[in-house]
Amino acid sequence: MAIKKEMQVPLHISRRAEKLRTLIEYHSHRYHALDLPEISDEAYDALLHELIGIEKEYPALVTADSPTQRVGGAPLEKFLKITHEIPQWSFDNVFSPEEFALFDERVRKHTGKSTSYIAELKIDGFKIVLTYEKGKLMTGATRGDGVVGENVTENIRTIRSIPLQLARPLNCIVEGEIWLPKLEFERINEERTKNGEQVFANPRNAAAGTVRQLDPRVVASRRLDCFVYDMARTSEIMPETQEEELELLASLGFQVNPHRRLCNTALDIVSYWKEWTRKKDKQEYLVDGVVVKVDERRIQESLGYTAKAPRFGIAFKFPAEEATTLVEDIQLQVGRTGVVTPVAHLRPVRLAGSVISRATLHNEDQIKRLDVRIGDTIILRKAGDVIPEVVRVLPELRIGKEKPYCFPEYVEACDGPIERVPGESAYRCVNRGSFTQLKRRLEYFTSRHAFDIEGLGPKIVELLMRKGLVASPDDFFTLTEGDLSVLPGFGEKSAQNLVTAIDERRRISFSRFLTALSIEHVGEETAHDLARAFGTFDALLNASVDELERVPGVGGVIATSLFEWLHKKEHQTMLDKLRNEVTIEKQNMPTKKDSPLYGKTIVLTGGLVTMTRDEAKLRIREAGGNISSSVSKETDYVVAGEDAGAKLAKAKELGVRVVTEKEFEQMFK
Repeated sequence: MAIKKEMQVPLHISRRAEKLRTLIEYHSHRYHALDLPEISDEAYDALLHELIGIEKEYPALVTADSPTQRVGGAPLEKFLKITHEIPQWSFDNVFSPEEFALFDERVRKHTGKSTSYIAELKIDGFKIVLTYEKGKLMTGATRGDGVVGENVTENIRTIRSIPLQLARPLNCIVEGEIWLPKLEFERINEERTKNGEQVFANPRNAAAGTVRQLDPRVVASRRLDCFVYDMARTSEIMPETQEEELELLASLGFQVNPHRRLCNTALDIVSYWKEWTRKKDKQEYLVDGVVVKVDERRIQESLGYTAKAPRFGIAFKFPAEEATTLVEDIQLQVGRTGVVTPVAHLRPVRLAGSVISRATLHNEDQIKRLDVRIGDTIILRKAGDVIPEVVRVLPELRIGKEKPYCFPEYVEACDGPIERVPGESAYRCVNRGSFTQLKRRLEYFTSRHAFDIEGLGPKIVELLMRKGLVASPDDFFTLTEGDLSVLPGFGEKSAQNLVTAIDERRRISFSRFLTALSIEHVGEETAHDLARAFGTFDALLNASVDELERVPGVGGVIATSLFEWLHKKEHQTMLDKLRNEVTIEKQNMPTKKDSPLYGKTIVLTGGLVTMTRDEAKLRIREAGGNISSSVSKETDYVVAGEDAGAKLAKAKELGVRVVTEKEFEQMFK
């Protein structure tokens, strides 16, 4: 009978459930997003209780966007990866009115006139990317590395200020900030203290830790909140200004922070920044600065992006927090390439919401410039999310027992002496094969920037090394469940999970593989440039120094370093073993070589209307074209958008073919 009841829901019950869902979402939005409740909490609870009862009796009525689903479902085994349709950028930072003035100057130089800005509060929380289809919430993803994040949809559904159903059935991708109210943060920490658990350092950490809980019911028990601030993509026409975009988001049902201001001058922005420097601590959420964006979308698109951040916006951070503490010791830290970095061990001090006990001193020259001694009282600064830094020493507090620091000749972690790199301020291990350096390289090999093997953190890597199971990257792929199950902290299930996680990474992109090798001077961006230039790892192996040096972004130093590394016998032996275990995927290349852009060099200039600069670059690469930042006789096409300037003039001077954005689009068709 239960099955029959589930399949045949009475029409009046179905309609009642639909009306309840609509009404509950309406009052939830009034309460959580607008702070304008129309009914009492008791009345709201009664409506929700009725819907829960109906759905319990008729499970077929349960929908993914039902308000009842905010309570959280069964625990997850792990988060799945999700590739962002829109690359996730971070804003560059400025910390003073003078630095902001330089940003404003760059914008005015580009536009040739003064520009209006929208100033918004920068919420110190956890970024989330929400995707809606026909108005229904489909996915919620973390920022991750900007390209790939984690699917945390089930957790996001528990946050009441995030609508499960929009006011209109449009398709869109929006971005926002999840935050934890200060009072809720205190309540959670009190609860964790009673349970003997480690407390969270600050509300931001608590929000991030909560979003990444595998049990949605835990997420539901904490009162997370969310402000949405950006419409990244929509099936409707995009608003012409940032102000109109925020109004659109609010009309769709999102909670938008109300404390924004349209500013006509840089002085107006500085005034807003100073005002909120005083008022920020009065809010129920953490605010660590002001986000400033050019208001007009046309100008935003014209300014475009750098490799890391938008040019049309900036994060204007509040004055850095500073504190004083004692330098208890200075110790050397050995990196994966053998570079030795001095680190100040400090008397623990709370700074910018976190307890700080260490700060990098960068190198010998920095220590001498600051005259930092063991036992000194120093001023420590933490600006935004950057690593804490020693600003200066307070020599007037010295008592005569402070000890100057000298770099030793022998470092235990190097298993030998260290030497100063000629022409640089860094020291490096003479012996490149120490246990510590190998451990750092193997840790990086498995990290999210490289092979991204879940469960292979630093502690496990060190355990495997000390047990003699891993001495080279290829050894990870020969591990068996029997090898792991007998190790401390492992059981049959955890051993099986790790072997499975390793097997899932036997295919890897060319650029990630190259990044994972820890070759000096070859980071993620350079690895991507090389992968794009050569297509396959074999082609890279066969390249000469001159061919390497001709790759955009690769100079003589990097080319020589890479060539020498690839042709060392010990590295070739390791690569042969590793390539027997993994498959290096070819760099994505076009399937049709008859594309008019195949093998051509293209320069983009001016603002594009129908696509962003990065979308244009991606399409060029997929079509087999090469992108250059400067016009020369080797340039095949210059794509001229709105307000094209010097590059367009250079193209005409050299006789390079200039195409409009419309002609550019036709090339792909």
